[in-house]
Amino acid sequence: MKALERTSRKIEHIDHTLQLSSKERAHHSFDDIQFVHQSLPNIDVDNVVIHTNVGELFLSSPIFINAMTGGGGERTISINRSLAKMAKKFNMAMAVGSQMAAIKDKNERATFEVVREENPSGIVISNLGSEATVAEAKEAVEMVNADALQIHLNVVQEIVMPEGDRHFSGALDRISEIVENLEVPVIVKEVGFGMSKETATKLANVGVNVIDVGGSGGTNFAKIENLRRDHALDLFNDWGIPTAAAICEVKTSQPFLSVIGTGGIRTGLDIAKAISLGCSAVGVAGLFLKDLHQNGSEGLESTVERLHYELKMVMTVLGIKKIDDLRKVPLIISGETFHWLKQRGIPTKNYAQRVYPH
Repeated sequence: MKALERTSRKIEHIDHTLQLSSKERAHHSFDDIQFVHQSLPNIDVDNVVIHTNVGELFLSSPIFINAMTGGGGERTISINRSLAKMAKKFNMAMAVGSQMAAIKDKNERATFEVVREENPSGIVISNLGSEATVAEAKEAVEMVNADALQIHLNVVQEIVMPEGDRHFSGALDRISEIVENLEVPVIVKEVGFGMSKETATKLANVGVNVIDVGGSGGTNFAKIENLRRDHALDLFNDWGIPTAAAICEVKTSQPFLSVIGTGGIRTGLDIAKAISLGCSAVGVAGLFLKDLHQNGSEGLESTVERLHYELKMVMTVLGIKKIDDLRKVPLIISGETFHWLKQRGIPTKNYAQRVYPH
């Protein structure tokens, strides 16, 4: 693909993401999750701490800026610069967008390097697709002096993308080789269509210990790619595993994996629910991109402050001082998520009858 065509595609993805982000779903899978209220929490807001561990990474915040962009010239430099400044201010981890653009065209390296330049001591996560080789993975990590590498799985997006890939064989073997040969942790992430317990098991068997479920309910790349097609391919507009169900699928099948919940996170209550279902952290992308576009850096920072504040308020009401304990509180699962989990053989009573931590 020519460099100009790749750059143009990156910009189109941003514009279409912003276009779709204004159309919120009436129902989200986190609406099916309800905490069991505790009238005597016996803690103060100041007692709550929200640092967490994701695999080998220590994060000061359980919210990280998930992969968005890069490789699209000056506009993506500007976006990544603003995101990196925010990451530094709030001591949050940040994943860059797919770096294959910069591996193919060295002129695009600056669109990613700006993240490390703005946040020299923060946690930065590289990003490549499952087509990447070990050499490309090492180059991506070197490019931003990354603390981890995120490998994204985006088969549905590629299928719908007019110029997308049509060859997906050998991906698991390539991931295995990267895990074996890279000196930083490897995170495998689905791009908006959810991770199943079958996929999680395959990844765990080749040494992956961090999975980002990337469930449906957030940015829908099938719809984004359809906006770029002359004739829409609507087969996958409603495809995927909802985020709440995907978290349960991965964590119940592979309890020793660290799980990141991504896909439609909008409030501190969503974050608390995702963590309680089994996550160690959550990723946010579309919400941050929308706020940056509409309200600038100040609006974006206000949203980040709100999310942290809301999370601490929920934890206080539940009487929970630490992120780890949030995964022990009882909760009720209903609606579509209940039916999904029941059909998949995941007992929901285990969540409702958890022993409240003391």
